[in-house]
Amino acid sequence: MSQNSPMVELVTIYEISKVLSSSLNLQKTLQGVLNLLSTHLHMRRGMLSLQQEDGDLQVVAATGLSQEEMERGRFLVGEGIIGRIMQNCMPAVIPSVAEEPLFLNRTGARKLNDQDIAFIGVPVKIGRRCIGVLSVDRERNPERGFQQDVRFLTMVSNLIGQTVRLHQNVAQERTQLMQERSRLQKELQGKYSLDQVIGVSKRMQQVFAEVHQAAPGKATILIRGESGTGKEAIARAIHVLSPRHDGPFVKLNCAALPETLLESELFGHEKGSFTGATQERKGRFEQAHGGTLFLDEIGDISPGFQAKLLRVLQEKEFERVGGNRTIKVNVRMVTATNRNLEEMVAKGEFRADLYFRINVVSIFLPPLRERRDDIPPLLEHFLDRFNQENKRKLSISEEAMDAILHCNWPGNVRELENCVERFATMSKGSVIRRSDLLCQRGLCFSSALKNYGTSHPSFPIHAEIEPPPEIPSRAAAAEAATPHDEAEPLSERERLMWAMEKSGWVQAKAARLLDLTPRQMGYALKKYNIDIKRF
Repeated sequence: MSQNSPMVELVTIYEISKVLSSSLNLQKTLQGVLNLLSTHLHMRRGMLSLQQEDGDLQVVAATGLSQEEMERGRFLVGEGIIGRIMQNCMPAVIPSVAEEPLFLNRTGARKLNDQDIAFIGVPVKIGRRCIGVLSVDRERNPERGFQQDVRFLTMVSNLIGQTVRLHQNVAQERTQLMQERSRLQKELQGKYSLDQVIGVSKRMQQVFAEVHQAAPGKATILIRGESGTGKEAIARAIHVLSPRHDGPFVKLNCAALPETLLESELFGHEKGSFTGATQERKGRFEQAHGGTLFLDEIGDISPGFQAKLLRVLQEKEFERVGGNRTIKVNVRMVTATNRNLEEMVAKGEFRADLYFRINVVSIFLPPLRERRDDIPPLLEHFLDRFNQENKRKLSISEEAMDAILHCNWPGNVRELENCVERFATMSKGSVIRRSDLLCQRGLCFSSALKNYGTSHPSFPIHAEIEPPPEIPSRAAAAEAATPHDEAEPLSERERLMWAMEKSGWVQAKAARLLDLTPRQMGYALKKYNIDIKRF
């Protein structure tokens, strides 16, 4: 920098303040400041280095440096002169760059044998916190000391610090606004969540009709269906279509928590009620007051906890963990399960009185394999969403669609969604081919489940406790296409042996061949002393 009058410095500060307030683009603003310093103060080079998220300093704006030299300008805190300024948060002056051993010349822009170049660096601060370094190279001038330059650059760095803080605040507020917008969008979508459930098949249209019929009432609803069929989406739709739609919709997966934590989550706890309970906490029942509480995987709660839950459903009141104050709540309960509750009741694993409390209205969601008409629109929906999020224009061929339609889909809609994202991500072309599908290469878990004969719970389920079975009649056995169709009818024991051998000694599969439940099959095997362990 050449000798400058206070008037020149004042004009420069004024111009810099205008640049700093002219744009919300921080990179553009900081580069404008360096350009002004170069124009008004005739410096050789100038750099602004700011601390990054990983803690290192990086040159973000410069004059007299190429883009490549700027990218090389990265320093650890405490490394070289710039790193020392950052570490100590104090200005530094190097009268001769060529004579300073700590000078790194990381950018490669300087000639270190140049005896006439001086370096001046000052910290950039937000309050007392150092966030970067402003540095310049100028020619040495015996008639001009460095004190005036340090003072001037400190004023500039203070303006830069204020601008960076302003941009950080704006960025933080923008992030919060984006998060709030996203939350509101999800909430808005939730208000029309039944419209978001894709289903053109007759089975799903029946489900939608049942939801519209049941939602306005007060009855407790049990949603039945396999994993991945969309039980939570239906529960949310019930809430939105109910008179409680302005109240909260609170959900909890009962299978995700052990009994002790489940009790605290649902009922809340008082301060000091257990180790780590540093403050009072409301449970999900209190949070859902005036709205809907959705308990997913209700069939996974323990028998001991079932009694506690039953009391809340009957009395509409409870006490927090560690408390003795009775809390009354007004909550509509919606539950869901993929388990055979009737069979659990018969085995004594699920309380019959709780079963009847939660099963006032049942809505059965069909598995995807039983509503294949919904697969094409679901697939198109997931693929469109992938294209929007990844800025691609993928489509699917007829041959690939045909292969997908013939998949078993044990994971239902959730598995289809994951499958679409997987083959769309790995696709190299713009059209998804049959060869892009993992199931066509024997790598699909769905195919493996189908090959192993995975059984699925059937809905609806009859609640009666079944008596010990009678083996199907000889006529019924003849209709089962046994190897003896044209021979003498089989005895009951022979039919059992045939079914077990036919199914590879898998009891559940053998039961299906004879139109029995697995429990009935077990009774029959015991009755005829057929021990499957020895096979």
